[in-house]
Amino acid sequence: MFRNRRGAGWTALIAAAVLAAGACGTSGPAGGGAAGEIRAWTLQGDAVNKVERDGVTAFNKSGGTDVRLETFLNDPYKQKLQVAMGAPNAPDVFINWGGGHLKQYVDAGQVADLTAEFQKDPAWLNSFLPSVMKTAQLGGKYYGVPERGMQPIVLFYNKDVFAAAGALPPKTWDDVLKLVDTFKGRKITPFALAGSQGWTELMWLEYLLDRVGGPAKFQAIMNGTAGAWNDPAVLRSLTMIRQLVDRGAFGTGFGSVDYDVGGASTLFATGKAAMHLMGSWEYATQLGQNPDFVKKGRMGWVPFPAVAGGAGDPRNIVGNPTNFYSVSAKTKDKAAAVRFLKETMTSDAYVQGMIGVGEIPAIKGLEPKLRGGPDAAYSTFIYSMVSGAPEFTQSWDQALTPSVSEALLTNLQKLFLKEIDPGEFAAAMGKAK
Repeated sequence: MFRNRRGAGWTALIAAAVLAAGACGTSGPAGGGAAGEIRAWTLQGDAVNKVERDGVTAFNKSGGTDVRLETFLNDPYKQKLQVAMGAPNAPDVFINWGGGHLKQYVDAGQVADLTAEFQKDPAWLNSFLPSVMKTAQLGGKYYGVPERGMQPIVLFYNKDVFAAAGALPPKTWDDVLKLVDTFKGRKITPFALAGSQGWTELMWLEYLLDRVGGPAKFQAIMNGTAGAWNDPAVLRSLTMIRQLVDRGAFGTGFGSVDYDVGGASTLFATGKAAMHLMGSWEYATQLGQNPDFVKKGRMGWVPFPAVAGGAGDPRNIVGNPTNFYSVSAKTKDKAAAVRFLKETMTSDAYVQGMIGVGEIPAIKGLEPKLRGGPDAAYSTFIYSMVSGAPEFTQSWDQALTPSVSEALLTNLQKLFLKEIDPGEFAAAMGKAK
């Protein structure tokens, strides 16, 4: 999951891209940039792109090989990258989400291994938060460098609604259940949920499985371990979700609520819902849609609650660790590409620029910079949350293959709508390929 969501046609896009790659043959420019040039591909975003371009300009002034930055919209980018990586015109440096998205290119031998570079310069590796770097580590080797900000999933709450009910934000699962009853009794939906999009529901399963069984349970799923979807911890987590639905935690019409048009966020900001489990970008979403809700201090945030008796550390988090820059195996100048990553991604100017546009880079020791930046209370909370997390599990719809991800989101929507039970969900997912 990520701020620009992929649609249900992602699997079809992949298939079309593979066919297109086969049709490309040797057409197009040679791999990488022109002589003396590195091509770097990234996603469009006016504020972030300015910071990226400033970083490129500073690097180019250092002499030697120049970098040329090219930007793309989110979904077209995925298709274009799929085609380019299988053809001679692969970029030298490309942005990705790590995990399963990156793994497909690593498995195809299309990504440069950066492990030796980190071994030669341990301080470079040590400058990044370890929980984030795990997402760029595949088979014990590193294939990426953090490029943008971190996006953990956070439990947001409406302070006005809580104050009127004399309630406190939940710290445990028992607290959650009590709050559901409290707010239902006050005719307020306990949790806003954009149930027309399965990725919003996935957040609940990700956190519950972590709290109940620990991160190893999802790792078994990601590894394709036989019977992993039928693990007792998975079934318990699914049952807890159904109990929430049956208890009325999400109201009755959540299946028609959409996130992209502001439905769930509006319910939350206007006090029709008390809480909202959402990615850290919800802060920026509310600033854009309901600025007074944020600026007047009416929105609060806390970590996801602990589950009594669960095996997972309550400090663990789930979400999008960050976007990564990786180097193509086809680049003609790996040394220049690596130098660009090393000199730019951790430079003071680049890091400060990212903070200035609301991004929180995965760099160690950022607290002083964040305390002096915009929205300090929130950014320091997010940074502390990530830097203190023993595990940062990548969102499942990014960590798993596209086809399994589509099956996961489809079956999860059926579970929330009570069209299937936990056992049927596990059985369906056990067949997904």
